[in-house]
Amino acid sequence: MYRLLAMDLDDTLLDKSLRIGEDNLRALALARRAGVVVTLATGRMYCSALPYARQLEIDAPLITYEGALVKHAVSGEVLLHRPVPLPCALDIVARVQARGYHINIYLDDCLYVERHTEESRLYQSISRVQARAVGPLVPFLKEAGQDPTKVLVIAPEEKLDELAAELKPLYGDDLHITKSKPYFLEFSHPQATKGHALAVVAAYYGFEPAEVIAVGDSYNDLEMIEWAGLGVAVANAPPQIRARADFVTASHDNGGVARVVEKFILGGAGEDGAHG
Repeated sequence: MYRLLAMDLDDTLLDKSLRIGEDNLRALALARRAGVVVTLATGRMYCSALPYARQLEIDAPLITYEGALVKHAVSGEVLLHRPVPLPCALDIVARVQARGYHINIYLDDCLYVERHTEESRLYQSISRVQARAVGPLVPFLKEAGQDPTKVLVIAPEEKLDELAAELKPLYGDDLHITKSKPYFLEFSHPQATKGHALAVVAAYYGFEPAEVIAVGDSYNDLEMIEWAGLGVAVANAPPQIRARADFVTASHDNGGVARVVEKFILGGAGEDGAHG
């Protein structure tokens, strides 16, 4: 019944040590052997997601940057790139810098920051990507003269909630604003969501939404959880995410993805099992 499985990485497929557990590795290998297309759908950079894709032997387009970049894990073919318009990016940076929050800028799958900070070191430790310190970001972006793939702000959760509440009305439909972690606020193209990107990947293979499973844990996963025929939340997801999923699986530290594969792909569960 299901022919495509898309999974978020952090706090979904990866455990708290940022590793893929043995049970998940085994189950995903069996899913691929059964003919299911397995892919990743992450807010991470393409270069940050690629090592995990190679570990899983994924031969499919990867959904990265929240859906702003869909690029094949093996061929490197770009199916989709929806960056943030440069005028919007410059405005975001100017507004956020006035508050003193840390900002990440992404150009050509490289990470740029104004200077190295505690926040940049935290991000590097999670993503395993080296940030490049380039000084003030507004002049840097103007000189680069291209639309960044994404803009990310790092600050305490309550500060980001205030910032999002202030900026969402300003940008309206011109930007997609979401949190990938409580302390990561992401600004992307309005069509750069995991849901839109998953639709592109499904169409690439000729699959209908009913043939797709999406597994995630956070607010940036909602669009794909709701688009997929079977939208799954891991047990460690916030209550609001679990409430909008068709099925709640085990946590990221307890082989949640493996349980989904076993129940709905290897076990051949039908419609009734999808809404437990």
